Amino acid sequence: MRVKMVVAYDGTNYSGWQIQPNGVTIEQKLNEALQALLGEDIRVTGASRTDAGVHSLGNVCIFDTDTRMPAEKISYALNQRLPEDIVVQDSCEVPDTFHPRFSRSRKTYEYRILNRRFRMPTRRLDTYFYHYPLDVEKMQEAADYLVGEHDFKSFCAVNAQSKTSVRTIYACTVTKEADIITIRVTGNGFLYNMVRIIAGTLIKVGAGEFAPQEMQTILDACDRSVAGPTAPAHGLTMIGLEYE
Repeated sequence: MRVKMVVAYDGTNYSGWQIQPNGVTIEQKLNEALQALLGEDIRVTGASRTDAGVHSLGNVCIFDTDTRMPAEKISYALNQRLPEDIVVQDSCEVPDTFHPRFSRSRKTYEYRILNRRFRMPTRRLDTYFYHYPLDVEKMQEAADYLVGEHDFKSFCAVNAQSKTSVRTIYACTVTKEADIITIRVTGNGFLYNMVRIIAGTLIKVGAGEFAPQEMQTILDACDRSVAGPTAPAHGLTMIGLEYE
């Protein structure tokens, strides 16, 4: 049977999702725990290959197994074998045709900025600290330009391998609660480092280095060098996926 799992993790101690030759990854830990639990050679396939330091509340992965254990029980048994910073939120049986990357979905990410005079040690792992004041209204004005179908080449790492850089953004909001600014982006898919580059560019807008309307110019340029910097990984959390 094919089993789908929803996985939450704190990415601080990992070299990202995907198995690496020289670093511990989320995928590796899941494979090891599943092999120990089921006694089979298991390889999970994830929906999103999050980078080192990036967190998730609901990344999705699948694996195939011959086990007689009910799919919904696997999450309980697996969590006994996983480190405390990786927790399977749900497991269920899905059709053999389901694939987490190629099935149509809406994916949501949040980038969080701690915007205050001094650091807050309890938020050091899941927010990016930025001490200059940021104008949230201007950031939202700039974010509105990103909604819709566009070529996001300006917001993609130069070395990325994608057949096309055209993506659709359904929503992009910038909100502030207390000292935390949250950039929330929902789309049909994202290019390599796309959300972090969007965040870095919006920070430039909020700091007054870019005017909000320059976002259109950046989009039109299809040139990575005209957008803002890639914001640090630890501020990024994958919220989850909704499948059609």
